[in-house]
Parts: sequence; structure tokens; C-alpha cells
Amino acid sequence: MGFALNSFWRRLAAASTLIALTVTLTACGGSDDENKTGEFRVASLSLIGTASIPTGTLFEGVEFGGISGLDQATDGSYWAISDDRGGERGTPRFYNLSIDYAATGPVTVKVNRQTYMQREDGASFPATARTVDPEAIRLAPNGNLYWSSEGNWSTTAATLFQPFVREMTTAGKFVREFKMPTIYNYVDNTTTGARSNKLFEALTVAHDGTVFVANEDALIQDGPLTTVQAGSVVRVTALDSVTGAAKAQYAYQLPKIPVDAPAGAPFGPDNGLSDFLAIGNKKFIAIERAFASGIGNTIRLVLTEITDGTTNVINMASLAGAATYTPMTRKLLLEMPITYEGLKLDNIEAITWGKTLPNGHRTIVLAADNNFTANTQANQFIAFEVIPD
Repeated sequence: MGFALNSFWRRLAAASTLIALTVTLTACGGSDDENKTGEFRVASLSLIGTASIPTGTLFEGVEFGGISGLDQATDGSYWAISDDRGGERGTPRFYNLSIDYAATGPVTVKVNRQTYMQREDGASFPATARTVDPEAIRLAPNGNLYWSSEGNWSTTAATLFQPFVREMTTAGKFVREFKMPTIYNYVDNTTTGARSNKLFEALTVAHDGTVFVANEDALIQDGPLTTVQAGSVVRVTALDSVTGAAKAQYAYQLPKIPVDAPAGAPFGPDNGLSDFLAIGNKKFIAIERAFASGIGNTIRLVLTEITDGTTNVINMASLAGAATYTPMTRKLLLEMPITYEGLKLDNIEAITWGKTLPNGHRTIVLAADNNFTANTQANQFIAFEVIPD
């Protein structure tokens, strides 16, 4: 009887240990299903702090700025890409940065080095002419880098350059170009195809290696751009990292512009999908960046997912009018108005995972494109603690 009782307590203790271990793993996002998909569950975000590099700051004699893409490197540093097209501040380039912070701040940013992106022939893109519009950068599973360009719209064939997604080494050397659907190409900037400066702002890599890329605002055949009265729709394309070809495409619905520009503003307000971050094979945190001239930026961070019910629209020529489809889900995670917790928001165009805090919580870092605009904009970096559910 005593042996049976001891066995009972040993079994109970073993079961309790197993339960405790399971709870610990689940709390850390470590279940088998999550490990297979790389899924990380996000409940909310808590601001840690912010840092800015002033517009006009030079690094190795070249103005630093235009940060439109950001991704954490394997050594904990960060890859950042400038949207300098050439013919503006210098040769199209990307950077390696150090971004550091504690659980309650402060945030510090250091520029470590800059590197020029290279063309297929091994030469750097020209410094004196617009041939690319770099907008996003991500670490590839093999240690290389993926990057996107919005291209350059022109009515002259010699100065028109199509958008692309490419792979390069960390030294900037061309490796390959992905086979993008021709629906994204510039045609006439009026009746069909891409709209100038409204293409590949958003780029991310899922846990299974799939590369996702999206246009910033609607293609011409998919309907009007976002307005204060109505939203628009963009296409999120899944690219096979092995073949380089598109394997699926999904619709993401952008909401209407939350704040209007005042009468007489030099240009109207807008809203766009400026970047997204994979938190699973088909789950993302998306940045919706709205701007009203003379007022400022409204930033929304959104949880979005491709579900079994989401329509693959890759064979749909248009998403406008009577087109029927089910878009990706959309759930607001955090809305940051013009001023958020005392912070005047800038032109946020990048998101990446950051360091892990001592309490085990992960962090994300946002970065702003200052448009090389002195006095009114800065190179802003914002760190958030991720509170898991």
C-alpha cells in the first residue's frame, strides 16, 4: 500500500512538472505548432523610447537619411535602407546600424557603415540619375539581403525603370531578381498598371522562407487611391524563395484617411501600407501610415492574417467594381495619432523585431523616412515592448 501511494505521488509530481513545463513553453510562444509556423502572439505594445538622428547628419561625407526599411541582422545589429534614388544626395545605399535600449529606455542609434547596392554588372547605381527607389530591406534565410525598389516612372523610355524585388549580398553584390507579376509594372500611370511612387514599400519574410511584398496604395485597375471619404485595396504577393516566382496574391484593405489636410495645402492627404512584419507564416503586423500636409502623420499598427477563407486574387485582373473576394483580416493593434505619448510622429516606413528584454518579452523597432527634409523632419527610431497574449 505504501509503495502504491509513493508511486501515486511520484506520478502526480511528474505530471505537475510536465504541466508547469507546458505552461512555460506556451507562455514563451514555444508550442510545437508555433515553432513550426514561427507564430508569435501579440496582445499589445508598450512604448520604450525613441531616438532621432537630425536631418543633415553626414556619414562618410554623405547625408544620412531616407530610412525606409529596417531589419535585424543575426549579430543583433540592423540593416537599414535609404530611399535616396540617385540624383538627390548620393549613390543609392544601405546601412548597418546599432540600436540599443533598456526596458525603459533610453534608445541610442549608431551608424556603423554604409554600402552601395550594385547592379547586375557589378557597378553601383548612378549617383547622378534616378534609376531605383529603394524602399524595403529584409534578411534572407541564407544570410543575404532582399530589397525592393519602386522603380522610376517616366514618360521617356530611357528614364523609365520598373519596380523590383532583388537579392544581394551584405556587400551589395547583385544575386538575383524575383519574377514579379507584370500587373505591378508601369504602363502609362493613368489607365492601368502601377501608380508612380505607390509600389513596393512593404516587404517581409515568413518563418517558412516565403517572401511577401505589397504595393503602398492601389494599382490603377484596382480602383482609386485612398481618400478622406473612402479606403482602397492593395495586393500582397507571396514569392517562392527558391524559384523566385509568385505563388499567391491576396487583397489588403486600407481604410480611409483619418485626418484631412487644410485648405490650400501644397498637396492632399494620403494613406498607405508602408511596411509589414511577419509574426507567423501568414500573420503580420502592418504599418498604415497616413499623412496630412501641415498637420502630420497618423500611424496605425494592424494585426492582419491570410486565413483559409482569404481569396487568392493572383488571377484577378481587377479588384475594383463588381470584383468579389475575401481580403486579409484586419484588427487594430495600436493607433498613434499625430502626437502619441508626447511624441510627435514622423513618416514611419519600417518595422523590425528588436532585442529581447530581460523579462523575456520581445520588442519591435519602427523607423521613419525623413525625406531629407531639414527643420521639419528627422530620422526617428521608436522601440516598443511586445506584450504577448
